[in-house]
Amino acid sequence: MFRWIVKLIRDEFDIDEKILVRTATLETDMGLSIEQVEQVLEFIAESFQITFPEGTLDEIVKLEELCMLASWIKGFYKRPEFISDSFESRCRDINTIAA
Repeated sequence: MFRWIVKLIRDEFDIDEKILVRTATLETDMGLSIEQVEQVLEFIAESFQITFPEGTLDEIVKLEELCMLASWIKGFYKRPEFISDSFESRCRDINTIAA
């Protein structure tokens, strides 16, 4: 999923792939606006049939975190340690596969 998200960001927002490393921050390092990050979340949600709850951007900062979160919600990965318990609960409530 990481590769797919990198390609999405590279192609949709014309960001050099050299910048799109796991530790890159979504806004500062990659130069995405909040609106663009929200678009990325929408593309991922539609493509993988998952739903990101309100407050997702309060939980993720880095590209790796976005990828781990999406993978977990889809059922491909274990629960990321960086998300809060209340956020986990909201994710599970709206994504049955994450339960």
